[in-house]
Amino acid sequence: MHVPVAPFRDDRLQSRYLRLVEGHLPPAQRLACGIRAVPGVSKTFAATQAAYRFFNNPRVALRTLAEPLVDVAREAIKTDCDRYVLAVHDWSSLKLQRRTSNPDRLPESERRGDYQLYTTLLVGDRGGDPLAPVALSLYAADGVHCSRWPGVRPALSPLDEVEPAMSFVEWQHLGKPVVHIIDAQADSVAHYRQWSSWPGRLYLVRADDRLVEHEGQELRCSALQAWCRHQQTFRHVRDVSYRGRMAQQWVAEVPVRLTRSGQLQRGGKKIWVHGPPLDLRLIIAEVRTPQGEILAVWYLLTNVPGDVDASTLALWYYWRWRVEVSQPDYPSSASLYQLAA
Repeated sequence: MHVPVAPFRDDRLQSRYLRLVEGHLPPAQRLACGIRAVPGVSKTFAATQAAYRFFNNPRVALRTLAEPLVDVAREAIKTDCDRYVLAVHDWSSLKLQRRTSNPDRLPESERRGDYQLYTTLLVGDRGGDPLAPVALSLYAADGVHCSRWPGVRPALSPLDEVEPAMSFVEWQHLGKPVVHIIDAQADSVAHYRQWSSWPGRLYLVRADDRLVEHEGQELRCSALQAWCRHQQTFRHVRDVSYRGRMAQQWVAEVPVRLTRSGQLQRGGKKIWVHGPPLDLRLIIAEVRTPQGEILAVWYLLTNVPGDVDASTLALWYYWRWRVEVSQPDYPSSASLYQLAA
C-alpha cells in the first residue's frame, strides 16, 4: 500500500497526519489511505482528542488533506486498473448523532441532513476496489468547503457540481481514460449535452424511465426493456449478491439517441441547451432471482465505446452500487465545518 507523503512542513503536523492515516488502513489494504480518516472513528479517547486538535488547527485545510490522495490514486491505478479509471460521483447527507446547536449546519430549508457531501471516488476497473476519494465538497451554512481550491465558495446546484469535478479528475494525468459513473440524480439531457461537448469525456449514468429515440421512434426505456424480453436478447452474465441474497444479473443493450434540448438553471433563469442528436448506448441490467423474479432494473446510458461490452458496463455500475450500499456509518459529534475549515 502506498502511504501518502504528509503535506505539512511542521514535523508535529506531519507525524499526526501519518498516524491518523496509518491508523485507519484496513488489514486487507484495499481501501486507499484517508478513506476512513474522519473524526469519531478513533478507538481511544486520547486518539479522538488528538484528531480533534489536528482538524481544528488553522493550518489544516480540506484541500491540504486531500492533495496526497491524488498521489495515492496514481500509484493504485498502476496495479488496480487495466484500461480505464472509474470515477464514481455521489451525494451524501451527513447527520450528527448528537443534536447540537452548531451554527455551521445547513439551514432547515436547504437540507436533508446537517451537511451535504459531494464525493468523487476513484475505483479500479479490474476488481471494483475503491482507490481514493480525490474530490470532496462539503456543504455547510457558510458555503462549500472544497478540496479542489482553497477558501469557501457559494453553493452550486447538485448537478452543477459534477462538471467541475469531472474536469478536475481528468486534469490529474492519471495515465488511463476516465469513465464517470453517476446515479439517476444526474439523468439530465442538458448535462448529457454539456458533458458530451468535452472531447474524450466518457460517462455511464443510471437513467430514469425516460424517453429515448430508437429506430426513429420515441420510446420509454421500460418499453425497450419489454421489447428485449420479448425478443429474448437478455443474457445471464453473472451471479451477484443483492441486499443480502444471491441473485443473477441479466443484461441487454439497445442503441438509442437523445434528440431533445435540455434546460439548465442559471441565476433563477432557465437556459436551453441545444445540439445535434446524441448517439448513446442503453444498457438494461436486471437483477433477478434464480426463479426469474425481477428485484431491480437499471437503465444505463453511456457513450463508452462499443469495445467495452454491455456486461462489463453493467458490472461497473454494480460496483458503484456496491460501494454505496456498503459505506459504513461514521459516528461523529464533532463539527464537520471544523474538519473542512
